[in-house]
Amino acid sequence: MREGGRIAAAIEVLDEILGRHRPASEALKDWGKAHRFAGAGDRHAIGTLVYDVLRRKKSLTQSMGEGGSRSLVLGALREIWKRSPDDIARAVEDEHGPGALTAEERSRLASEARADAPAHVAGDYPEWLVDSFARAFGAEAAEEGRALAMRAPVDLRANILKSDRPRVLKALEKFNAVAGPLSPWCVRIGAPGPDKRNPHVEAEPAHGKGWFEVQDAASQVAALMSGAKAGEQVADICAGAGGKTLALAALMGNKGQIHAYDSDKHRLRPIFERLQRAGARNVQVLGSDESARLDQLTEKIDCVVIDAPCSGSGAWRRNPDAKWRLTEKQLTQRLADQKAVLAQGARLVKPGGRLLYITCSVLPEENDDQVQAFLGDHPDFALVPYREQWRGAIGTEPPASAGKGADTLLLTPRAHATDGFFIALMRKTRPGG
Repeated sequence: MREGGRIAAAIEVLDEILGRHRPASEALKDWGKAHRFAGAGDRHAIGTLVYDVLRRKKSLTQSMGEGGSRSLVLGALREIWKRSPDDIARAVEDEHGPGALTAEERSRLASEARADAPAHVAGDYPEWLVDSFARAFGAEAAEEGRALAMRAPVDLRANILKSDRPRVLKALEKFNAVAGPLSPWCVRIGAPGPDKRNPHVEAEPAHGKGWFEVQDAASQVAALMSGAKAGEQVADICAGAGGKTLALAALMGNKGQIHAYDSDKHRLRPIFERLQRAGARNVQVLGSDESARLDQLTEKIDCVVIDAPCSGSGAWRRNPDAKWRLTEKQLTQRLADQKAVLAQGARLVKPGGRLLYITCSVLPEENDDQVQAFLGDHPDFALVPYREQWRGAIGTEPPASAGKGADTLLLTPRAHATDGFFIALMRKTRPGG
């Protein structure tokens, strides 16, 4: 496909996403099925342009004067892809392009971006979250939002049950892999430009051998902050596809036991293949219909890990359409889910044991507010200062948190070059009350 055809296709896909409120991945998949002639390079370029628009929809709407799919795509070509107005004009006039630029479009593409945009426009997040972002980041809300609207790198966790970071770096040197931040396990492959595809790392022999798993550096840090040790009893009660379960198994050297549970059987399904490939042998998977078996672990667990259901705002770099589909009603439901799973997890922790609360969110309602509410309802738990835990569990000097809580840790793309992750560790000081 020529560039004009790719631009027209991106506009068509965005019409589906914005007009019919469809998830971006579904709209792109359906477009590919209906246009079999498009090659892998074409599909990549179209998908990258669509996701770039979704990352920057608010600021692009302002710069172009309106938020239609065509205007947004043209704005992304100028603002993100750094194409000149003349280059864009030539591309859209191709035989299969979306048609010649109007005088207004030419004027907008030639104009400089305004410097007086409100924080939610400059930071590209929903207006109804203005107060939340202001609470979380104060005067830096726009900058934090802007970082959440950038393309994300590919992060991998070296699986120390079968390999180590130097060996993984060597195996992936053709992708310019480097040591990633914060986690001693992390290997990073930088975000590609619009003309290059993300490497298919899961097709590499090293992945088939179980040497690494795809996992953001912040998620790796969260597992490390559990302080899980060989011989302990650990419960991962929102295990999902098992990313943190696998990291915990490696941290424990396959000694002790991990109870992996999730109330959604569909999310849990991939864990079995991943456990086998990774060589994780100390994991007992509890089915979604086996909550009674979880109840049998009451006050028997050294560390309960809760990767709570949340807004996913910390992962907007990877799922940019999610921020525009998030609603106040959905957030309210997530808050209720978090409160319920915290109460469920608290019952399992034995006296002296630990409760690790994690979200991939930057919103204070889901993070520090939730922790403070839990502590108010559970006086038998106390916060462990994150700096203290970091030094003991990771052994390096802890970073400053991007959040306002003194003893909790908020990691963000802007401050730490990771996804947005919140981590709070609590210790049970006495039998449940």
